[in-house]
Amino acid sequence: MTSLRTLPERFRHTAKRLADTPAILTDERTWTYADLDAASDAIAAALAERGIAPGDRVGLYCPNGADFVGCYLGILKAGACVVPINLLLPPTAIAFVLNDSGAKALCFQAAFAQQAAAALAEAPTVTRRLGIGPVDPETVDVRLDALAAADPPAPIIDPEQDPAMILYTSGTTGRPKGAVLTHANLATNATAVAEVLEIRPGADGDRVLVVLPMFHAFAATVGLLMPLLAGASLVPVARFDAALITAAIGTHRATIFLGVPSLYAVLLRLDDTQVAHWTSVRLCVSGGAAMPEAVMQAFEERFSIPILEGDGPTECGPVTCVNPPAGPRKPRSVGPALPGVEMRIADPDGHWLPDGEHGEVCVRSPSVMRGYWNLPDETRASFHGDWFRTGDLGWRDSDGWFYLVDRIKDLIITNGMNVYPRIIEEVLIRHPGVAEAAVVGEPHPLHGEIPVAYVTTVPGQGELDTRALKDWCRTQLGRHEWPRRIECVETLPKNAAGKILKRELRRTGEHERGVSLP
Repeated sequence: MTSLRTLPERFRHTAKRLADTPAILTDERTWTYADLDAASDAIAAALAERGIAPGDRVGLYCPNGADFVGCYLGILKAGACVVPINLLLPPTAIAFVLNDSGAKALCFQAAFAQQAAAALAEAPTVTRRLGIGPVDPETVDVRLDALAAADPPAPIIDPEQDPAMILYTSGTTGRPKGAVLTHANLATNATAVAEVLEIRPGADGDRVLVVLPMFHAFAATVGLLMPLLAGASLVPVARFDAALITAAIGTHRATIFLGVPSLYAVLLRLDDTQVAHWTSVRLCVSGGAAMPEAVMQAFEERFSIPILEGDGPTECGPVTCVNPPAGPRKPRSVGPALPGVEMRIADPDGHWLPDGEHGEVCVRSPSVMRGYWNLPDETRASFHGDWFRTGDLGWRDSDGWFYLVDRIKDLIITNGMNVYPRIIEEVLIRHPGVAEAAVVGEPHPLHGEIPVAYVTTVPGQGELDTRALKDWCRTQLGRHEWPRRIECVETLPKNAAGKILKRELRRTGEHERGVSLP
């Protein structure tokens, strides 16, 4: 086993080298690398003292902040495996994650004590409860924020095999599945992203603003691990609020911003005074969903900051590709593969397709998960040999840049012809009255499926003329691509990371304000 392979070893190496450098910047205090190292050591010791052994799973139910980061590192230093809990889940769903993973302990913040108690009532495997903040001492074994300094345990960890984190997928096609990511998976991915983004370490180095939830794969790797392993700083923000984000950027002089397309659309509503606070930001990164070209262009013109679009599923660490800062940046492309990552396009039988042809994006990399937790059949089905099947429909150009067409499961087949929702959504979003759009397929007795569009309006624009929007679509789309119904809705359903939940739209049914197209 080579040195500096586990995540704790890599972090300690950085902390020793940059002890006085800010690791976390919040409005309450600045945590240096030495501070964070000591705090996470104390958490690791507390877990070990309460019977948490190497390999045990520990739930982490906490919003973005120093508490999340300290617990995350402390769990890893104890040799245990982090199981992040989605803050939007109801107690029954939290209990499923805890039970399915066989979690032995749960770290939770005081604000979520009631939900945690309800979930724990249905999770008998959880024998240790560790509260953060002013938690009722009768309900927890220890308060993490009251821990004294302590020497951490020294577990033996195999970075190639031992799980560091189990991330549960959203369960869009059934029950949630736990993607098992090892220390090597995550360290490899974080290091490759830092290399491509040219992360600058040290006190005068990069400061990464993290408003995307840290329990999500993108923020956990790119927002938390990447800066901490590279010697940069992170600026956590607890909720999606454009004014709060802007204030944090102005106060802490953040240099890198991580977002999803829907968040960039919201940021376009900031006034010129607020936009002026963004001058410290040198680049933005977008992931989690396809970035509409119109939103990217509008943001870059308004903020004078480039957006680097990238992609990757949870199971791949998660980042597989990103447009490099030095360019070229190609419109609608998610860029070339990261260093050490191989990507190819396959047909349904697993045969490789030439450049320019559409098929499933497949990935082979040291960052690809070990498998789904306790689901061997699902794990086998998700691979062609040692190539992970992402479920994304895409193609590669002759330069090696990848383009995502859609999720395979979102493909609409109308009268035997393929209809790609993303193409329709791009057209809808270019309409001056449309803020966001999502297109799903709806079963139809004659046509097989028909495309149905759900749109939100730009604030202050008044009621959207859906018949004019129908004509807009007719001028720019093939007849088979026209949305056969357009629904105006107040908001589109999204997950905690801001990604539109199309499965919810498929359940919605007819709305009173729909307009049918012939």
